[in-house]
Amino acid sequence: MGEDGGGNAAPLHCLVTGATGYIGGRLVPELLAAGHRVRCLARSPGKLRDHPWAGDVEVVEGDVTDADSTGRAMRGVDVAYYLVHALGTGRDFEDTDRRAARVFGEQARAAGVRRIVYLGGLTPAGVPEEQLSPHLRSRAEVGRILLASGVPTAVLRAAVIIGSGSASFEMLRYLTERLPVMVTPSWVRTRIQPVAVRDVLRLLVGCARLPGDVARTFDIGGPDVLTYRDMMRGYARVAGLPHRLIVPVPVLTPRLSSYWVGLVTPVPASIAKPLTESLRHEVVCREHDIRRYVPDPPGGPVSFEDAVRLALRNVREARVATRWSSAAVPGAASDPLPTDPEWAGGSLYTDRRERSVDATPEALWRVVEGIGGENGWYSFPLAWSVRGLLDRLAGGVGLRRGRRDAARLRAGDSLDFWRVEEIDRGRLLRLRAEMRLPGLAWLELSVDTGPDGRTRYRQRALFHPHGLLGHAYWWGVSPFHAVVFGGMARNIARAAERGGTAPRDLRPRRRRR
Repeated sequence: MGEDGGGNAAPLHCLVTGATGYIGGRLVPELLAAGHRVRCLARSPGKLRDHPWAGDVEVVEGDVTDADSTGRAMRGVDVAYYLVHALGTGRDFEDTDRRAARVFGEQARAAGVRRIVYLGGLTPAGVPEEQLSPHLRSRAEVGRILLASGVPTAVLRAAVIIGSGSASFEMLRYLTERLPVMVTPSWVRTRIQPVAVRDVLRLLVGCARLPGDVARTFDIGGPDVLTYRDMMRGYARVAGLPHRLIVPVPVLTPRLSSYWVGLVTPVPASIAKPLTESLRHEVVCREHDIRRYVPDPPGGPVSFEDAVRLALRNVREARVATRWSSAAVPGAASDPLPTDPEWAGGSLYTDRRERSVDATPEALWRVVEGIGGENGWYSFPLAWSVRGLLDRLAGGVGLRRGRRDAARLRAGDSLDFWRVEEIDRGRLLRLRAEMRLPGLAWLELSVDTGPDGRTRYRQRALFHPHGLLGHAYWWGVSPFHAVVFGGMARNIARAAERGGTAPRDLRPRRRRR
């Protein structure tokens, strides 16, 4: 691949950061398919455990802001992929990005890494950096830091990435499907050069074999330059939807736009804000030099409508390998477990439910693993919907994230406003809450066989309060637990006994498209 012979060259040892995220989780199998050895650096290695390629890679625990763990991960590596960023983690995310990029570059140079590959954002031509959104400004700065590291670096700059599960695609999809008539921000007139995730992955893999003297940025994009309005109408054509009436207005600021997007789509405001801010300026490729080293495929890069067609097919066939929500939501708790010994000295409120079930453990587990998304939560749908709406209004993720797969879960998956923290298939599902709460919360669902030989369903809701507000929250909602959690245990048991279907009145109502 490229000018150095490509396919016949010896395999490389590649380090992938961000493997729990959208692009990183898709890049790993592509690198393996190209014959390379892969090592993943992850803060929470358990989140990679259930990926189909997990047994084919080495996983190292660490963080790109920590020099020691990053240095250990770099040992013996030829190519290091930098696919992490602190998007939406707070006002100091630019400082975090800056520090992480410096650590990564310094450790790569010290370890003798031959190449760094970074996926950044396409910046608009002729716009002073101080006028860019903080998101794009930080992406550009990270690229400069890595280029100055002394390690040959390829910085790929993309605008909007179109693929099943990407944040940009989800935003486009839900805005178009749910709003046949739209009053939209003025950025719908901005020209954009979208790129298919298939092409992004092809280029990332190809960059592993760039000549050693290549250290520069490359603009990457698909063959189409469109406004966001064109993209919405193009999506409607591919999806077979009626023509969309789109009326731009100048009054919606990026902040207001992010809340509007957050209410209409599954993408929370914390992620929508940097995405919409990045659409204020035209983002069109100024060169296509990458093809000199990684040739275009026969027929050229994937067109926008073909990328949408591929993404929709993957969604319909439940072949979404990763989603934008694969990475943990900024600000969500991720370290302590309810089983940790240190909880013994603190407050941990618990709601326990247990039932005998006239079904096999396998039938009950199918219901447990299928919870959430289209199947709902088996109790008081209105209460769950209201809680999800309140979370969206507070800037949280709400219930709209759904599931990556309709039947199977894996550690690290997002599940509505929960995260799969642990899954012992057939026995235990532990979810960690990612809604806005004054404390930490978990929901545990387990299946076993009792002393009498009957199938048993056990359920625990746990809450570790933060301060007085946390205690007040628990006691304020506890009167509803009998309805919500008691009803959940009862209806999950009944669903297993009926063969795995939720009662019709307990399923979320599908929106008409």
